[in-house]
Amino acid sequence: VQLQASGGGLVQTGGSLSISCVVSGRSLSTYTMAWFRQAPGKESEFVAAISRSSGKAGYADSVKDRFTISRDSAKDTLYLQMNSLKPEDTAVYRCAAAPTPFYYVDRVRYRYWGQGTLVTVSS
Repeated sequence: VQLQASGGGLVQTGGSLSISCVVSGRSLSTYTMAWFRQAPGKESEFVAAISRSSGKAGYADSVKDRFTISRDSAKDTLYLQMNSLKPEDTAVYRCAAAPTPFYYVDRVRYRYWGQGTLVTVSS
């Protein structure tokens, strides 16, 4: 299974950006999917996830009401729509897949990882 994230870039504070992650090797619908991010000098943190079983989404408090995670099983693609971006959202965003029915915020639960895409929010 391979995950390929893309769509990162430079955006101004308050702007929007959508990043995506294509899953290959196996159907995206097989997995619970998540986004994590790592800012320079900081540890990786959970951003959002969507469960395999029900499609229920969960978000970190820091992004709730600003970010939306979604998936298109027909395209084997995971998305993260980011609105009202802040400089503190600057990070490398990585998608991850877990062969579990429900989502977790703990990164150790995720078996497969994409290489990451850089999102930079200028102040």
